[in-house]
Amino acid sequence: MSVWDEIVGQPEAVATLRAAAGGTADGGNTMTHAWLITGPPGSGRSNLAYAFATALLSTHVDGDPDTIAQVTARSHPDLTALSTTAMTIKIEDVRETVRRSYYAPSISRYRVVIVEDADRMIERTSNTLLKALEEPPAETVWILCAPSEADLLPTIRSRVRSVRLRTPSVADIAELLHTRDGIDRDLAEQSARLAQSHIGMARRLATDADARARREDTLRSVLDIRDVSDAVVMAQRLVDIAGADAKAYTGERDEQERERVLRSLGVEPGGTIPPALRAPLRDLENDQKRRAKRGLIDGVDRILTDLLSLYRDLLMQQLGRVEGLINTELVREIREVAQSSTPETTLQTMEAIREARERIGANITPTLALEAMLVTAIR
Repeated sequence: MSVWDEIVGQPEAVATLRAAAGGTADGGNTMTHAWLITGPPGSGRSNLAYAFATALLSTHVDGDPDTIAQVTARSHPDLTALSTTAMTIKIEDVRETVRRSYYAPSISRYRVVIVEDADRMIERTSNTLLKALEEPPAETVWILCAPSEADLLPTIRSRVRSVRLRTPSVADIAELLHTRDGIDRDLAEQSARLAQSHIGMARRLATDADARARREDTLRSVLDIRDVSDAVVMAQRLVDIAGADAKAYTGERDEQERERVLRSLGVEPGGTIPPALRAPLRDLENDQKRRAKRGLIDGVDRILTDLLSLYRDLLMQQLGRVEGLINTELVREIREVAQSSTPETTLQTMEAIREARERIGANITPTLALEAMLVTAIR
């Protein structure tokens, strides 16, 4: 088994990084100390980063079993991984990561540092990272992940080698779900199609019947909006769905973190916390609130992405293009709406969805942004 096996739909990127890890020339380019992996959400940026890290830390370019297991568990002594579940990466975390990057490798030829969501660094934090990229130790390799090069400072972009990913095909994702997760081929194809080739979302849809049903019900309800009152009610419903999903995803983790902190402070679960020991718990609670906020915003954005696919299908139907629909399960409802609306109104709603995503990303209250968007969907 190769560490590259689960990287789907990215042959050029895999070839480039595999050649670099093996020390072979690749179009005149070889190994460099800093890399930037970019690509659309769900394209497998972090998966490729960890596959590359495994190859660099292993005795073989395709990975050895022990190293694969250690990297998967994030326990390899020469691997440092920085990620965040909040809206931004803390400058303190970047400083600590930079400090660790100067350690010499203990058992491998390289020390590898991965920064997931490098686009979530504010300028001051990015400048802290920049100093390490300007004068890196010879045996340290940085791997940054971001949606696009434009999401990072020009000074950082000039010091990294970029590897761009593309959106994998539905067939590629379906095959991965079938071979890796044992998903039935028809369900794997449906999930990959509905997820629009987002690897993580496809797996969730394939393994969670409730998530599939909730998605379909949400889209069907949006198509049935008749007036402003419906739009307002639906906006709150979408926020509630996103919040419930985020809580389901983080709730167990939050409780485990709280219990771990209490044990480290010598406090039994359910016991009274002395005033002098409450500061670490407050810090944890603040971190969890930031994580919940990001989870809500990410969940709303995913719903908006699904809605965009719905109105894309509607526009195709209105223009007489019936092939290549994403939401084939809703084709009857789409046809009905297509007969009672125009391509112009559909395009207006699609533009409103784009604006809603931008507004929510700019910290506008999700409910207000969704209300304004859904008003354009009234028919």
